[in-house]
Parts: sequence; structure tokens; C-alpha cells
Amino acid sequence: MFDFFSKKNEDNYERSRFSLGLDKLKQTLSQTTRTLVENIAENIEEESEFSDFVLDDMEDLLIRADLGVNYASELVDKLRGQDKIKPSEVKNYLRTEFLKTLSASGDTELNYKQNELNIYFVSGVNGVGKTTLIGKLAYRFKLESKKVLIAAGDTFRAAAEEQLDIWSKRAGADIVRRDKADPASVVFEAIQKAKNENYDVILIDTAGRLQNKYNLMEELSKIKAVIDKNASEFLRECILVLDANTGQNGLQQAKIFQEAINLTSVAITKLDGSAKGAIVLAIAKELKLPVKLIGVGEKMEDLKDFNSTDFIEALFS
Repeated sequence: MFDFFSKKNEDNYERSRFSLGLDKLKQTLSQTTRTLVENIAENIEEESEFSDFVLDDMEDLLIRADLGVNYASELVDKLRGQDKIKPSEVKNYLRTEFLKTLSASGDTELNYKQNELNIYFVSGVNGVGKTTLIGKLAYRFKLESKKVLIAAGDTFRAAAEEQLDIWSKRAGADIVRRDKADPASVVFEAIQKAKNENYDVILIDTAGRLQNKYNLMEELSKIKAVIDKNASEFLRECILVLDANTGQNGLQQAKIFQEAINLTSVAITKLDGSAKGAIVLAIAKELKLPVKLIGVGEKMEDLKDFNSTDFIEALFS
């Protein structure tokens, strides 16, 4: 009985250490707050009404803050021809609209089922921090006493596999890697191993070469087909990893990966110090995908859970 409560408290502690406190989140988003909220407030709040000139200026500021042309236009168009909302209330207006957008994109909690195999299919272009994210996610699951297996699906780049091997050792996870092998065969082997040896988690790394879009899409689709055929009931997330600093380019990347696999969520890396955190909102609006994980530093514990309410609170406080 006492062991049960002790284990429950341990689980709660491990979950809490991956939550980002409001003060830390405010610090992380400080540059985004400046470009997305404060600049707009300074330019708009003192105006007496939403004239066409003021609204055009507001739209331009939203676009420059990496919110995206379509979303910026929609937000501004809602203010045209109405007199209920005044320029002095622009921050409250944006706060409400941003929270609606994030809420509509879906649940931000990472899907996981106890006492079952859980597969996480991780994609993204090279250089966004995909391998590091997998290592940190493996570390998190190991802290929760899960048996973790990493599938090194980016077999084209030897450096990628070696880096993943290093991260697996740091996290205490096992790895399946076969240099130059067909990525789908590596994933198949990992699934069979996980089933036979009762693993809790498989983290699948994938290639991210955009130089040849067709080959990349084919490779990702083939891996997804292997999962669908052999373990579809265990696939919890298809996660797209984006570098916060790419801004609107990240949205274009997301659309490419969406063509190949049915993405379920997004992880944003390098959010600390970025002025382009509005990509979180653009992704939620354009692709209806929730952000579930955010990278805010170099430490193993610096992969944090994303919370929509906290994000908005930090952005506007």
C-alpha cells in the first residue's frame, strides 16, 4: 500500500519537473512578447478608433511578428466595421483570440497508455534538434521507469546514428541501428524487438532531407506503412519537430511533412531566446495541430510540456 502511494508521488514529481513555471516561460517568450504584443500595443492602443490606416498598420505588425498573412488578416478583419472593441483594448482582444486558436487545435498532453507499447514517430528537417529531442524524451520516459527503445531511422547519415547512439546511452535507453540499411526495415526490427521484450516506448528517428522532397516523402510514407501494418494500435503520436527560429518557414515545413504522414502534434525546439514564438499560433491556426513539447535549453530536463493557458499568460503578462 505504502509503495503504491510512494510510486504515485514519484510519478507526480517527475511530471512536475517537466512543467515550465510561469516566470521561466515569461523569460523564454520575452522576445516574442516584444514583437507580437508590445509593439502592437504601443502602436495601436493610443488611437481613438480602428481606422483603415490603423488596421493596416496592425496587420503589418502581426505579419512581421511571424503570425502569418492569413491569420493576421483574419484577426484584423474582425475589427473592421465594428465599434464594440476599442484600440485601447487590443491586447485583451488578441489574448482572447490567441487562446481560442490554441484551444481549437487540440489537447496539448502527450498521448500515452499505461501497460501497452507506445510508439512515437518523430519527423522534421535536419538541423531542427530532432535527435536531441528524442534523447531528452527518452530520458524523461526512463525517469518514469519506462523501458525505452530508440529506432535509428535516419540511416543515410552515419553522424545522425552516432549522435542518436550517444543520446541513447545518456538517457539509458536501448537502440536499434543498422548503418545504410533501409529505414523501414530498422523500424520493423524495432517493433518486433519491442513486442518480444515488452518495451513501453519506441521513439522513431527519421531523415529530414528536403533537397529531394519526393525521396523524403516516399521514405516517411514507407515507415508509416510498416507501423500501420505491424503496430497501428500502438502509434500514439506523429510528432513534427520545428526550430522556433525558422518562423514562417516552419509552417511550410509542416505542410510538406503533412503530405507524407498524418501528423498529430508539434514540438518546438530552441524557443528560448527566439523572437518568432508566434509560429506556435500559426501552426495551430493553419494546420490545427497542437504543440505538445517545447525545448527551452540544453539540459536533459529542458524539454518541457506545453500548456496553452500558461503560454498566453506568459505572452501577455
